[in-house]
Amino acid sequence: MLKAVLFDMDGVIVNTEPLHHKAYFSMFKKIGIEVSDDYYRSWTGSSTLDTCKGVCRDFNLSHAPQELVQIKRDSFKELFVTDEELSLIDGVLELIQNYHAQGLKLVLASSAHRSTINSVFDRFELNQYFTEKFSGAELKASKPHPEIFLKAYESTLFQKQECMVIEDSTNGIKAAKAAGLFCVAYDSFHSKDQDYTQADKVIKDYSEIHHDLIQMEFH
Repeated sequence: MLKAVLFDMDGVIVNTEPLHHKAYFSMFKKIGIEVSDDYYRSWTGSSTLDTCKGVCRDFNLSHAPQELVQIKRDSFKELFVTDEELSLIDGVLELIQNYHAQGLKLVLASSAHRSTINSVFDRFELNQYFTEKFSGAELKASKPHPEIFLKAYESTLFQKQECMVIEDSTNGIKAAKAAGLFCVAYDSFHSKDQDYTQADKVIKDYSEIHHDLIQMEFH
């Protein structure tokens, strides 16, 4: 029986990707490098620090990765307040409320920084539904490493076979499966060029996994 659901945030709960894209490319411009969209998308699901470490390595930069992180983070904070594109993913609030009403334990497992998570949860009043929130930025390894999902699952006090992950990125799905967890891939137009072949179930609408329907997968 399904007892807990571990949610990714970006692309699953809220569409912050346009803001992240703008913030990263603002940072790239400030440090004077040209980055392709393909290269940028290859880091989808990774923490900001790991992404910036990769950028410093791949572009042979003299900057410290933490310096790039701060430039990107400052840009994102400004966009979070001013950009009108930020919104919840269609149908996700209804899904969260459906699960919560049925007594499922909900946990966030996101690569986002804690300040970003808190800003999103405060803005959309989501704290009331979740028991725990984990930030990959505070852990030793980021997705596709399974650390964040192992910690999130352990916090539920349930068995692995009683937990489910909802992800939208290749790295997130790899992390969930490496943790030994059932993974639903949310295939939306926000998540471009991601590989869902390792997912246990692929959906295009959250109504497909409302409580009564998804419980059938766990009998």
